[in-house]
Amino acid sequence: MILKDIRTRFHQSLDPIYGAEEVDSFFGLLLDHYFKIKPITLVLEPQYEIASEDALKLNEVLRRLKDQEPIQYILGETEFFGLPFKVSPATLIPRPETEELVDWIIATNKDNADPLRVLDIGTGTGCIPISLGYHLSNAEIYTLDVSDQAIEVAKENAEINGVEVNFMHGDILKFENLAPEFLQLKFDIVVSNPPYVRELEKNEMKTNVLDYEPDLALFVPDDDPLRFYKVITKFASKNLKNNGMLFFEINQYLGEEMQQLLIDNNFKDIELRQDIFGNNRMLKGIKL
Repeated sequence: MILKDIRTRFHQSLDPIYGAEEVDSFFGLLLDHYFKIKPITLVLEPQYEIASEDALKLNEVLRRLKDQEPIQYILGETEFFGLPFKVSPATLIPRPETEELVDWIIATNKDNADPLRVLDIGTGTGCIPISLGYHLSNAEIYTLDVSDQAIEVAKENAEINGVEVNFMHGDILKFENLAPEFLQLKFDIVVSNPPYVRELEKNEMKTNVLDYEPDLALFVPDDDPLRFYKVITKFASKNLKNNGMLFFEINQYLGEEMQQLLIDNNFKDIELRQDIFGNNRMLKGIKL
């Protein structure tokens, strides 16, 4: 079947849902993933044909996209901070805003030649700790996650990107029950992008997130939206070295509350930053 005709069918079916530009992006990803070709190939070779079994495969992808399943889950992979990452329904899909958090941490520590011990809490795909380990050669990386399935995905991503990571399974909400040898460690950096979407904010979210991404990694109760931040900040106040840094990705509506939380826990030089969309999204504090 002629691949260009399949692209036309994608646009006819999906443009009303996603818009033509995003559908072009989807099709470009599919061309690379399944055929290792670029969109320009369809311009240079307008009669480029694919086998019938490949056409059936693309028809199945089209069906799933019509149901608004994220293309990252369909392909099982994505890119984050220029690195390849496997994804699964057990993990959140890494987002551009989180790349900004990683960039901030790297920029803050790139001139520090001393050994760094870094802990990421709620690792998911491992996009944060693996990216940090890849770009900070002096960093010893630890991660903690409550999901065995997420840890398996993150382990695969660490291997793909050649980054050594110390993986730990555990619930940060009950950190006092974690292994004693872990609780004795002191860190230079603690970073977390924990669940922070309130139930009341569900109506602001798209179907592809609500129906497919894991609730465990997204939502917190309306009456306790800082539940993870409170516990992580308490943990960091005990397990960061003096002048160690705490970094968070946060709910855009709770910037003031987050700043106050760090103040109440004796952090200094607290800085709130906006993301590329102008939302309060990142927070840093230094342990006194």
